[in-house]
Amino acid sequence: MMYLYLKSLHIIFIVTWFAGLFYIVRLFIYQTEALQKTEPEKSILHKQLSKMSRLLWYVITWPSAIITLVLATSLLVLQPDWLKMPFMHIKLSFVFLLYLYHFSCHYIFKKLQNAELKYTSTQLRIWNEVATLFLVAIVFLIVLKNQVNWIWGTLGFIAFGVLLMVAVKIYKAIREGNSKRKA
Repeated sequence: MMYLYLKSLHIIFIVTWFAGLFYIVRLFIYQTEALQKTEPEKSILHKQLSKMSRLLWYVITWPSAIITLVLATSLLVLQPDWLKMPFMHIKLSFVFLLYLYHFSCHYIFKKLQNAELKYTSTQLRIWNEVATLFLVAIVFLIVLKNQVNWIWGTLGFIAFGVLLMVAVKIYKAIREGNSKRKA
């Protein structure tokens, strides 16, 4: 019974963690675009977006990442046989990469808090889709377990990533076309 409560909480904090990861990069995009505006709009937007990012990052995203890790560890302690299954090793590898993604977002967060531009809004739009790739990979691994055909799964994962990148490029072209028509 305890296992199911921990599993439920684990899922809840995974959802809030991913919500934070998805939204923080969206805020990075807005901050990057705001820093390219003229004064006073630049300062006003930077101040507000920095505050929003700080609250999201430190009140929702970081705590969710930590609680997710604690709950996952608790689940594995209660069910150590999961660690004998090959799919779990692959899933944990993706989770490790997800934490590296989280740390890289923290690096971007710190730079933008200091109004330092390191990436374009287009680069950040593409970066925003990386979390989606992790979400898809991890969910399919945990749901399908060892039933996944790794060749097709890998090809599908790559195809999904390519589709996301194409979608970002199409969105950029549409957005630029709309801004040219307004001008």
